[in-house]
Amino acid sequence: MATDDNFPCSLTLQVPFPDARLASVALQALRVDKELSGLVKRELTTVAAPESSDAGETILRVDYKATTNRMLRVAVNSFMDSLALVLEVQEEMDVDVIESEKASQ
Repeated sequence: MATDDNFPCSLTLQVPFPDARLASVALQALRVDKELSGLVKRELTTVAAPESSDAGETILRVDYKATTNRMLRVAVNSFMDSLALVLEVQEEMDVDVIESEKASQ
């Protein structure tokens, strides 16, 4: 995200997923919940992992911008709770995908 004087506080999270499908599912699930405050902006995208990482790995990139550090912290804490829930559901529902990744490590 470009620098914005109205939103001086920023943070970028990069969450690795074992494949593009799981990253896409997480993106779609998390995109539904819009930021409740106009003082925070969030952008979600998926990007291919760097060549040095596992083949097929995809990164969920989350760019946050906020007017204050407090607003940024509150928004990111809420997002992390939602992300944890998405990951728990994926682990329960996509056992074969997660387990195959654990076995290959």
